[in-house]
Amino acid sequence: MLISLHIQNFALIEKAQLVFQPGFTVITGETGSGKSILLGALNLILGERADYGVIRDKSAKTFVEAHFSIGGFGLEAFFAVNDLDFAEETIIRREISAQGKSRAFVNDSPVQLNILKELAEKLIHIHSQHHTIELKNPEFQLDLLDVLANNALQKDTFKLLFQQWKKKETELKNKKAALAKLRADSDYNNFQLEELTALKLDVLNYEAMEQQLIAIERLDDVKSGFATIANVIEDERGINDLLAVLKSSTEKIQHLHPQLTALLERISAARIELMDIAEEATQQLESLDSDPMLLNDLTEKLDLYNRALRKHQVTTQSELNALAETLHNSQESTDQLQFEIEALEKEVVDLQNQVDTQANQLHKKRITAAPIVANQLVTVLNELKLNNSIVRFEMEQTGKMDFSGNTKLALLFSPNAGMTEKPIEKTASGGELSRFMLALQLLLSAKKKLPAVIFDEIDTGVSGEVAQKIGLVLKKMGHQMQVLAITHLPQVAGQGMHHWKVEKNNQNGNTLTRVAVLDDSQRVEEIARLMSGENINEAALENARALMN
Repeated sequence: MLISLHIQNFALIEKAQLVFQPGFTVITGETGSGKSILLGALNLILGERADYGVIRDKSAKTFVEAHFSIGGFGLEAFFAVNDLDFAEETIIRREISAQGKSRAFVNDSPVQLNILKELAEKLIHIHSQHHTIELKNPEFQLDLLDVLANNALQKDTFKLLFQQWKKKETELKNKKAALAKLRADSDYNNFQLEELTALKLDVLNYEAMEQQLIAIERLDDVKSGFATIANVIEDERGINDLLAVLKSSTEKIQHLHPQLTALLERISAARIELMDIAEEATQQLESLDSDPMLLNDLTEKLDLYNRALRKHQVTTQSELNALAETLHNSQESTDQLQFEIEALEKEVVDLQNQVDTQANQLHKKRITAAPIVANQLVTVLNELKLNNSIVRFEMEQTGKMDFSGNTKLALLFSPNAGMTEKPIEKTASGGELSRFMLALQLLLSAKKKLPAVIFDEIDTGVSGEVAQKIGLVLKKMGHQMQVLAITHLPQVAGQGMHHWKVEKNNQNGNTLTRVAVLDDSQRVEEIARLMSGENINEAALENARALMN
């Protein structure tokens, strides 16, 4: 249960320390006195997003702290999974600074809002007027039936399976689109790969071929060079003849000086070397024959090679090799993708069959549980003075599957004898909707075993004896759990075990909201005020005492 609530610097509340009691507590106050501010503070504890407009004094932070008694509700596992310290008196705190920072704590450990929200949903439920509007929503109606029919676990399992199925379907769709694109590009890619394969890039060395072609194209220049070498050395009056004359003349006088003999040896060696050079030049000249077929072959291959370089905007043979590898891998990717698609198609079919099976089982459980839940609701509605009401869940299976299964549900309701039941959004008045929601909350609270439930004007649209019946049901709930109800009706307020009054007053030019705990005499006066307004007479006081008794 909720033990206490400490609020500081929140909207019109400067500082408030509220201590809660078990059982049924009523909260009253004039319109605009600040009852909704209390709910706003509690919503922060429930993990709602912070509205920085609630900071009353911008120089200080806003602070809301709630103490809960949670022993016996089986929450130890939740604390362990989320690495939080478990304590039977658990403290939840929210802090909001004017700088736009919001922090949440559970037993002094900082937590993210999603964790706080998940925990708070297990501790307290606030029923506001918009929940009554949600009752007209078929999805909300189906969720209610599932909770009351104990289908929550199977529904969660189905949702997980449904998510997996849809995820795999999306993955399959994306892979098929990728394969279609690859196939659309396949013909062109294959053509390019054939062109590159024909170049035999892994065998031929085009750089060497370019050098060979250059050599062939300048063959005449090479021949001329070799011929010049041979002619200069061996022609008449060439170097060889001149050296022969020089050798002969030197031999005649070499005995005249020792150095002449040494020079003669060098002249002889030079003549021999030049004769070798001339002979090699002649041999090279004779070996250089022009090959027109080789020239044409090299020219054609290099033309194709250079055209490929320009086409693919690269400059080297290695880059063309890399491109060919990429195109080859692309073809392999197509084959691999086709294999993956075939495997994924089987997986999607298998998941779809599982989803269909689970949905059908869930639908059958709903059909079985529907009349039981309807009878439970009718029993509570009888206590709320809807004695001749009829409740029926009309269901059919559809071909459309969503996170809830394949059940299409309509909540049919007839509040009066002789009336044909119709969808509740078309047949129930505001007061009847309020009572229906109260009946649902009574059953839901017992099913979920919530420690605390807060009703924000659940008695809207009713009065008189019906209002008193609502008060009695709330009091009955208070024997099983902690119940708080904001009300404007004396019949409901009179059934409270405890009573708070919210007031707004001025202090030093500032408007402040104050929450007061009423004793028995103060309760009599407050309930009398609810009946007769500010002019309270003895008759109103007597009526108030009668309501309280």
